[in-house]
Amino acid sequence: MVAFQDLDPMDLQKLLQEGDDNLVLVDVRTPAEVARGAIPGAQSIPLHLLPLNAASLDKAQPVVFYCQSGARSAQACQYLRQQGHDKLYNLRGGIIAWARNGLPIAPIDERTR
Repeated sequence: MVAFQDLDPMDLQKLLQEGDDNLVLVDVRTPAEVARGAIPGAQSIPLHLLPLNAASLDKAQPVVFYCQSGARSAQACQYLRQQGHDKLYNLRGGIIAWARNGLPIAPIDERTR
């Protein structure tokens, strides 16, 4: 069984534009990385703190993780899969791929916490 699905930046943008209120977008980068900007609407849960915050993520909601390049977010997906989540997505290429596609990055004061 596949632990999670990869999304490319345009697929994620489409999901965000559709306004699915159940979709949870989680940035697993460090606070210093997040301070440079984040995908609008994302909440920040650094990867090393995910075990402490996993219970705050509803198993019934789809969760999209992203990081700088897609490696740490894939780890986050694998971890939550082990915790019983089954609606997990990884942003392939991370925020780097997101930015390369010309998609918006919000300053830290405009993102959701």
